Amino acid sequence: MNLPNLRFRPRLIDELRDYDSTKLGRDLGAGLTVAVVALPLAMAFAIASGVKPEAGLFTAIIAGFLISALGGSRVQIGGPAGAFIVIIYGILERYGLANLMLATIFAGVLLFVMGALKLGSLIRYIPIPIVIGFTNGIAVLIALSQLKDFFGLRIDRMPGDFFAQVKVLASAAHTVHLPTLAVAAASLALVFIWPLLLRPRAPGMQQIARDRDRLWLRLLRGVPGTIIVLVLATAAVGLFKLPLETIGTRFGGIPQDLPAFAVPEFNWALVQYLLPPALTIALLGAIESLLCARVADSVIGERHDPNQELMAQGVANFIVPFFGGLPATGTIARTMTNIRSGAASPVAGIVHAFVLLLIVLIAAPLASDIPLAALAAILLFVAWNMGEWHEFARLRHFAMTYRVLLVATFVLTVAVDLTVAVEVGLVLACLFFIYRISSLTTIQPLATDAPLPEGVHAYSMVGALFFGAVGKIEGLAEAGGMPRRALVLELHKLINMDATGLDALESVHRALAKNESQLILCGLQGQPKSIMERSGFLKRLGADNCVDTVQQALARAAQL
Repeated sequence: MNLPNLRFRPRLIDELRDYDSTKLGRDLGAGLTVAVVALPLAMAFAIASGVKPEAGLFTAIIAGFLISALGGSRVQIGGPAGAFIVIIYGILERYGLANLMLATIFAGVLLFVMGALKLGSLIRYIPIPIVIGFTNGIAVLIALSQLKDFFGLRIDRMPGDFFAQVKVLASAAHTVHLPTLAVAAASLALVFIWPLLLRPRAPGMQQIARDRDRLWLRLLRGVPGTIIVLVLATAAVGLFKLPLETIGTRFGGIPQDLPAFAVPEFNWALVQYLLPPALTIALLGAIESLLCARVADSVIGERHDPNQELMAQGVANFIVPFFGGLPATGTIARTMTNIRSGAASPVAGIVHAFVLLLIVLIAAPLASDIPLAALAAILLFVAWNMGEWHEFARLRHFAMTYRVLLVATFVLTVAVDLTVAVEVGLVLACLFFIYRISSLTTIQPLATDAPLPEGVHAYSMVGALFFGAVGKIEGLAEAGGMPRRALVLELHKLINMDATGLDALESVHRALAKNESQLILCGLQGQPKSIMERSGFLKRLGADNCVDTVQQALARAAQL
């Protein structure tokens, strides 16, 4: 793909052509709602990743703006994502903050190149059990990482390895802080039941009248449960003087100003070691954003531009680290909130970024009193919603290959590493696919109305002759079963052939020739015939030995 063919056209350009005040009103309302949802999540994701809460806010502001302004979806909302928590924490543990920034910059370059080379559509070919497996694995790791703050355990620093985390948590189990646990448990319960408490009831006339009189109830229905949890937990800590750890006690609060531009320290010696984590960030970002965009497409009935989306993700991830931000991607929860709030265009995502910026500039000091226990409860809620746990119960309904892929990816994500999990999952998927296709390739004796001429063997091949199925043809010309006059292969149901398959066929031809026997092909179709012609095999075989019908092939064999 030549770069002169690069097409960089954000969806925003097309949406602004017929933009009007009605759409602006919808976008303003949606942007404000998404910002309220994004605020606690951005801080919680940053803290869980091992960095200061403002890093998550700056990511939501800068990346949220860039992804909406430059992306290929009308409703996609970008920012820090829960899926990155485990990746970021592991990179910080091994390489440090400066190198995390460099890895994110490299990932941004990779994402942009993927989009420029029009590789966006390839992401959808990742098998769904792999996606479910690593998503559920990440959810487990997120939940595990929050147990320290949920129970108020006395742990100086959580390790990045799963088994080490379990060991540390178990050794500190006796240090549970009851006030912290009480606030965390109440927060978790509230965030789960909040939508149920305010759910509209059966539409009886008296109930409708009561609801009409209680405007506050309708207003509360528009407030996310996460915001209610933050407000009530912060108020409870301040009112009852509970000795809980807060954002202020751990991080000193959130700065009430714009993020400063800074160039990460560059170390050439570490570049080769940063490429794997950069590739992990890029791959996960691409998968998350394009899956999110596909979900959004199914809801709004439109199609996004996956290549433009990847380029926007690349630009965002390249720029955000210079302002102390984290890896960013499209986020399903915020995107679905955007859709449900009536967003009309990418302007809603831009509004969401500016609302978050105003909150930081005006209300940042209020965040200092937010208890970490409440944020841990919110992340446990996010982890629960992130995982597709019902898929484990449905495993018995699927083939063994599906089960192996899902379970292997899940276990490797939890116990080893996300990169290893995806790599092993893809390798297994390829092996299973090769086995499946090779099993569909069959070679059977050809059924004919009349007996075959003496010394002639005839077979019919169905499927694909490729590297995974060549063993099925190699035995046709073995010494013990070598036809004395000719071997006829009927190939009108052979749909594909690769170079390895062609080489195996040539080997059969050479073996027959040494025995003064002939290979006769009939019914060749498009792709197999094309590769045989381009390689010169049909010329070496001879025009008389490549015919259209079985009758012609048997007549030719009878002449030998």
